[in-house]
Amino acid sequence: MTDDKDVLRDVWFGRIPTCFTLYQDEITEREAEPYYLLLPRISYLTLVTDKVKKHFQKVMRQEEVNEIWFEYEGTPLKWHYPIGLLFDLHASNTALPWSITVHFKNFPEKDLLHCHSKDVIEAHFMASIKEADALKHKSQVINEMQKKDHKQLWMGLQNDKFEQFWAINRKLMEYPTEDSGFRYIPFRIYQATTERPFIQKLFRPIASGGQMHTLGDLLKDVCPSAVDHEDGEQKTQVMIHGIEPMLETPIQWLSEHMSYPDNFLHISIIPRPTD
Repeated sequence: MTDDKDVLRDVWFGRIPTCFTLYQDEITEREAEPYYLLLPRISYLTLVTDKVKKHFQKVMRQEEVNEIWFEYEGTPLKWHYPIGLLFDLHASNTALPWSITVHFKNFPEKDLLHCHSKDVIEAHFMASIKEADALKHKSQVINEMQKKDHKQLWMGLQNDKFEQFWAINRKLMEYPTEDSGFRYIPFRIYQATTERPFIQKLFRPIASGGQMHTLGDLLKDVCPSAVDHEDGEQKTQVMIHGIEPMLETPIQWLSEHMSYPDNFLHISIIPRPTD
């Protein structure tokens, strides 16, 4: 079995090869070449695409440049969802590189939040961490941290520094020995086939009889359609970080090792490919 720290590293350093192309109706002064980038799964689109923005702005008239936004096959991509979640939800069974279209006009107000600066991303990220700790420890751990610890979590993510981030984040993953796990598991379940943004409920990692709850238990309780079998076949895939964890995996272990930096387990339920 791999050392658990190896799992944390593998999650942190997961990358998605991506090809960015400018939307065909954008007005340019010369042809816009595509831009290729390895996107970190754990980060956010608006945090890691400064080079993409600069690349395309070079061929555009300044008066044509408004707020940048991204789209995949007609779906605007929510920047406040981690990149790995966006890929798992919308593109996990497509060929690589992931093909993302870049827009500078007609911002889809109904679908996307505005993101005018890195401060907006930081505020969203820290709000998620605080919400997760309220579920795990009644906010005791995050409230005992100093402002510089909060900043270190953010800077670790922003600058892709694994050790810097985990030096602080490990405190958020601890719990008293007598508890056997967190108070509740911070998770969100996303379904590719529904309009509902996500499902989120209170769920304890340990059953009243003391046994560990599994990923399968969570899905049966919160989203039974994800584990229903038709004709003996499971019609959906349950994805976290691009893999299908076994449904027997304890949810506490997943929460400690496969949460995104915002401390949530982001779980995608997608249709299983038929071929």
